[in-house]
Amino acid sequence: MAPLTISAADEKRVKALGFLSNKGTDNFSGRIITVNGKITAAQQKCIGEAAEKFGNGIVTFTTRLTIEVQGIPYDKIEDFRAYIAKEGLVTGGTGSLVRPVVACKGTTCQYGLLDSFGLSEEIHERFYEGYRTVKLPHKFKIAVGGCPNNCVKPDLNDLGIIGQRIPEFDEDCCNGCKKCSVEAACPVGAAKVVDGILEIDQDVCNNCGRCVGKCHFDAIEDGSYGYKIYIGGRWGKKVAQGQALSRVFTSKEEALDVIEKAILLFREQGQTGERFAKTIERIGFENVEKQLLANDLLDRKQEILDAKLHLTGGAAC
Repeated sequence: MAPLTISAADEKRVKALGFLSNKGTDNFSGRIITVNGKITAAQQKCIGEAAEKFGNGIVTFTTRLTIEVQGIPYDKIEDFRAYIAKEGLVTGGTGSLVRPVVACKGTTCQYGLLDSFGLSEEIHERFYEGYRTVKLPHKFKIAVGGCPNNCVKPDLNDLGIIGQRIPEFDEDCCNGCKKCSVEAACPVGAAKVVDGILEIDQDVCNNCGRCVGKCHFDAIEDGSYGYKIYIGGRWGKKVAQGQALSRVFTSKEEALDVIEKAILLFREQGQTGERFAKTIERIGFENVEKQLLANDLLDRKQEILDAKLHLTGGAAC
């Protein structure tokens, strides 16, 4: 392999642009941002052409649904960026910032309980784009899951949203059937007929909504849609499972505000170099939840954003 000739300062500069050094070479992988993995056919064609013109022809996909083109020489980085810009593509997704959102295919999935495509686009615009210059203690990852199947592991992200459908049970319509269709439909065993009446164990029910419409006597005709929010998840060398806030939010705007409050809290109260999970552990989950359910953080938003904090964050990639 060729000896390294790029200075540490230059490597740091291009890393901030989304170019990560290919170990043992003078070449880089250019990280192209997608909105939850979605690109057009024209953009896909452009990426392929750019990989052949400026890289080694290899295109890879990251776990965060971004795209990396390998083998780009340092002196071709700006040419590469200009080429993909023709199709509205940009590089980035590194540093101690809000990272590109990931989401499942809940919009089209049979189990989806929310528009994960639409919601992830709103999160991308408001928090990845809107907060792109806001330095944080470390990276901040957001995931949107369309249902409690947790395919994108929302509870292992700094903040995760899971679609909900809370069953509306009318006990007066229940006939206490010996073979209950709701009990049979429940995948987690939360619904059981006890002493001739259906009971739903709220500690077990995950609001997957699969019981809705299953009762032959219309005991569960409908369910309320909502957003369950987990905070403090993390995977890597140290794994932490996020904890759910005590409320299920039925307003999308309210759920989006909670995301913003979490980012503001992390910026203000997190220590440089620590992940959000560590911040929550250090100051207490109940303390954090109380702040996320109140409005003080949004009221002080500009003050928090103007503060000179985390000039050197903890994210290494």
